Amino acid sequence: MFRKQQPQSTPAVAPVERVTSVLGPGILWKGNLRGSGGVRIEGAFEGDITLRGLVVIGESGRLVCQVLQANTVIVAGTVNGNITAEKLEIRGTGRVWGDVVVTSLSTEEGAFLRGQVRMEDQIEIPGEPEIGVEPSAPVES
Repeated sequence: MFRKQQPQSTPAVAPVERVTSVLGPGILWKGNLRGSGGVRIEGAFEGDITLRGLVVIGESGRLVCQVLQANTVIVAGTVNGNITAEKLEIRGTGRVWGDVVVTSLSTEEGAFLRGQVRMEDQIEIPGEPEIGVEPSAPVES
């Protein structure tokens, strides 16, 4: 007659493994990018990126950041900054200046990496930020 209800757990959001947004060639973007999805950068991006999903730096793409965090990162252009990813692929035209923390790393002939590489069993990419009032914003009554 009475059933004990099991608490419902929120399902883990699977990372997006396809490109859903593109920063085209000739575009310069300054700022930070956070959330989930897949992005391809063919222009220039200055700022940190934290995505649950895929980040592709195309051959004409340039990224300058403190940290790039994503589930999968493919570099065919240039990255100046540290990368934390489950899977990192540096293509033959790819150039990375920064330290790398990954579970899987692959490079093609001609790829360039200047920095330290640390392999881990598991990488945790932060979840999506909550949209709404900033935690540090004072609440007036």
